[in-house]
Amino acid sequence: MNILEALDMAAGILGKNGIVENYREAASLLVFAIQKEKAFLIAHPEHELSHTERELFIDYVERRAKREPFQYITGHREFYGLDFTLTPDVLIPRPETELLVEQSIKTLSTTDAPVFLEIGVGSGCVSISALYHLKNAKAVGVDISEKALLVAQANADKHQVEDRLSLRHVDLYDGLSGEFDLIVSNPPYVPQDHLAGLQPEVTKYESHIALDGGVGGLAIIERIINGAPRFLKPRASLLLEIGIDQIAAVRAIFDPNIWEPPESFDDLQGIPRVVKTRLKK
Repeated sequence: MNILEALDMAAGILGKNGIVENYREAASLLVFAIQKEKAFLIAHPEHELSHTERELFIDYVERRAKREPFQYITGHREFYGLDFTLTPDVLIPRPETELLVEQSIKTLSTTDAPVFLEIGVGSGCVSISALYHLKNAKAVGVDISEKALLVAQANADKHQVEDRLSLRHVDLYDGLSGEFDLIVSNPPYVPQDHLAGLQPEVTKYESHIALDGGVGGLAIIERIINGAPRFLKPRASLLLEIGIDQIAAVRAIFDPNIWEPPESFDDLQGIPRVVKTRLKK
């Protein structure tokens, strides 16, 4: 089987199984299987795959046809210019979450030796990206999933921030002490009754504990907001990623006697995606 034949075969299988960009994804899987650049596929369509390459490629195509996300097949995802190791124990980082990192860096950049807390650290993509760009910062990352923390630790080691990121297996604020310059979180915010209607890639493969925001999608968000003042320094900030159409409901959770009026930041689709506020005192 040569490259041209392999691509045609894979694109046909993927297309029949609901993969819209079937040729592009077939090419990406082939690149991963044979460890070549995409330009090689174009320049050498007659190149014959070895037995090992062929078997690997067929396995990847079959997994993708079952709607397993490409990022779990490869075990990697680029985020904020860095390569992150992934497993199904953590969510696949989305482009819109880069806005959370951007605002975290902006918020902390004026503070000497800032220390921040991330709730629901997952793969570590938010904390690690921020620490990578803020060389004087330290962070605590908490998660309810021990397996997620193993992934975060591997990524912290990869990007050499392990000495500045302390990972803890706790539920939200349980067992924590001290005060932080910032609390940041991309919490579960999908309404419970919406989970079944998400794409198969999400419902079949991604961690539901990292997605399920309870009734209305605000259960964890509300706990984070209400618990935050105890762990923030005076006038320190809170940053949250939120879901579609949640901005009004999230604003209403903030006690105006405690918090400044929250501001929001839109993602590239114009959806209010990140909410930021800080303590009045």
